[in-house]
Amino acid sequence: MNVEIFTELIGADFYTGVPDSQLKALCNYLNNTYGIDPNHHVIAANEGNAAALAAGYHLATGKVPVVYMQNSGEGNIINPVASLLNDKVYAIPVIFVIGWRGEPGIHDEPQHIYQGEVTVKLLEDMDIEAFVLGKETTEDEVVSCMERFNKVLEAGKDVAFVVRKGALSYNAETVYKNDNSMLREEIIRHIVQASGEDPIVSTTGKASRELFEIRTEKGQSHKYDFLTVGSMGHSSSIALGVAVNKPEQRIWCIDGDGALLMHMGAMAVLGSVSPKNLIHVVINNGAHETVGGMPTVAKEMDLIAIAKACGYPNAVSVDSFEALDKELQAAKERNELSLIEVKCSIGAREDLGRPTTTALENKENFMNYLREL
Repeated sequence: MNVEIFTELIGADFYTGVPDSQLKALCNYLNNTYGIDPNHHVIAANEGNAAALAAGYHLATGKVPVVYMQNSGEGNIINPVASLLNDKVYAIPVIFVIGWRGEPGIHDEPQHIYQGEVTVKLLEDMDIEAFVLGKETTEDEVVSCMERFNKVLEAGKDVAFVVRKGALSYNAETVYKNDNSMLREEIIRHIVQASGEDPIVSTTGKASRELFEIRTEKGQSHKYDFLTVGSMGHSSSIALGVAVNKPEQRIWCIDGDGALLMHMGAMAVLGSVSPKNLIHVVINNGAHETVGGMPTVAKEMDLIAIAKACGYPNAVSVDSFEALDKELQAAKERNELSLIEVKCSIGAREDLGRPTTTALENKENFMNYLREL
């Protein structure tokens, strides 16, 4: 279904959420139509943030907002749905549009398999009536669905469209870019060179895929790396858990700006604990690039000031490989918690592969390596 028709049938004029590749047509349409406009479209830090923002919109306007997300974000909305939106509390109506990764019977990456199995059940458990939108869904079916949904929404309850792969289409071109020149894969290559045989915890998305391919290309073992293929926003906390229990071993975390934003409170905990053996590298391209390139607010954010306010004793920003190499070496030598923000361009190789080891194999190899240290 064409996304312009879909949004017209929904009839909402405010959208907020976290971008998803399954919803790329919707995200591109919203960016082309509204851009980032607080009156019509806001890309949130995480899905719970989006649900709360939507609640505020409803309180101020009396109208029904739309919250979009990948199904992995359902976990982030459980609290606001149950304790804020629910009709037994404030009865705030919201239309959720959820990309269905890991749909049973459709091949997908390991982090999506279980989430895909429980996607609809989680909505049922949250008392959210759902309609599955597929390629074969007709306009008449959506009209009929919205007639039913509107009665549910009028009762102060929430509803959801669960969107199958390829269900939404959009023909207009959307280009996402920035003015930075450093490629993320090359940035990671420099980190690998600097880290030697130190353990690395890498964030979800293309960063972990690129790290895996760099190891393969160099003929190096994958045992050095824990690839956080899911759990967006949590890689720095995983790295902290490793670092405090391996105090004599330097630990690296490769993070992204979208992931950092999603659970930015982790920075305050990191700064408070301030492990001397942790180097936190944030590759900032100001975009949710893995799912299409939609913008994050990190482009305008003073990440260095935030890190220092959170208690990081060392925080710097670099935009050249010369400066990056200098700061990687300095972080290795100072034996203090360090953050390095690296300004990065948007883009990746079209032939970028995916890890060929399973998640369990990755975990076991990484744990076995940590035991050796």
